[in-house]
This record gives sequence, structure tokens and C-alpha cells, in this order.
Amino acid sequence: MSAARILVCDDEPQILRALRVILRDAGFEAVTAATGEEALDLAAVKPPEAAILDLMLPDIDGVEVTRRLREWTQIPILVLSAVGEEDRKVEALAAGADDYVTKPFGPRELVARLQAVLRRAAPEGAEPKIVAEGLEIDLAARTVKRDGEPVHLTPTEFLLLRTLARNRGRLMTHRALLVEVWGVEYEDDFQVLRAHIANLRRKIEPPGGEGPKYIRTDPGVGYRFAE
Repeated sequence: MSAARILVCDDEPQILRALRVILRDAGFEAVTAATGEEALDLAAVKPPEAAILDLMLPDIDGVEVTRRLREWTQIPILVLSAVGEEDRKVEALAAGADDYVTKPFGPRELVARLQAVLRRAAPEGAEPKIVAEGLEIDLAARTVKRDGEPVHLTPTEFLLLRTLARNRGRLMTHRALLVEVWGVEYEDDFQVLRAHIANLRRKIEPPGGEGPKYIRTDPGVGYRFAE
């Protein structure tokens, strides 16, 4: 079986070289780009299995690259950010990124986070559909429809929705959701959870505050999928 192709975009040559070696040693094939436009071109010519994008690029930044990729693909996207770029991380997650790694990063952490987003994107076995007030979640096909229209979710957003829907009516604490969807190493990363919940609500709940509210908030505790 061929190695999974990972698109890597960073304008620092030494980081690109390091990432190429890290990914090769972990069994991946790295396809590298030094600009956002080059990354978009490479992805269009031969879509990769996942992407690792630096937030600070010389032409268009990683948030815009993420946004453009999300217009046509649901591949897992991991962004790289410098310490202190909290607002940019949130923007990237809102644009559709699945996770982020802060520079400087350790090779083991990067590979672990990449493997985690790839696992979340992997197809599941046969599971039933969940239907709730116009929302249809096909767990086996990994598709979501609202009032019959397709809703395009990232792999992480789908896994988060699936976790909530499988526990319909049950309060899921912040930590329980983080561990279930992202893994135990994320159990205190509430920023990631809040950003993905906001994205999920924006996509599955009708605009303007009218219509059903599928995800309920228990302030300071967690979330539940409405019964």
C-alpha cells in the first residue's frame, strides 16, 4: 500500500526539510509548498490525504488557504502557529482546520496529531441513521442533511456531531467530548472545542435563530444533543 500523501506548506526551507524527514520516518509522503498559492495548486492537481499549513505565509495566509481548500475538499487540515497567535488559531479553526500545533513543536507530537486527524476522517463500520427535526445524520456514510439538503462537515465536526447525537439527551462534559473526539492529551483544550461547536451550530442549525436548536449548552459544564 502506498504511503499517505501529506501536503505541507511553510515558507521556511529548514522547516520544510524537517517536516519532510519527520513525515517520511513516520511512513508518510510529504508534498511540499512554500506559498499558499502553490499549496492550492498542488492540492488541486492531486488531492492529498491531509494538509499541514503554516499560518504565516508570504502570499496568502494559512487561514485563507484553509478556507479555499474547504470550498471543495474535506481532507484533515492541521495548522502550524507561533506561540501567542491565539486569535489566528481560532480563525483557522473557524475556517475549517481540524487541529493546530504550536511552534516550536516536537516530531512525536506533530505525528500524533496528524495520525489523530486521519483516524477521525477514516470511514466507520455500518451504523444507523439518526433523525432529529429535519436533521439526518447517516453514521455509516458520514453524511449529514438538513431539510434534505447536504451539510458539508469536516471530519472533526462530523465526529463531534456523531458523539453528541449518539448520546442524545445526555450531558457531555467539555472534557468527555475532548477526550472522545480528540484524545486524552486534549482534555483541557476548551478553545478547540468551543470553536468546533460554533462551526457545527452555524452549519446544522437554521440561520437567524429560528427553528430547532440541536446542540444545547450547559454553561461551564458541557453540551448535549437535544432530545
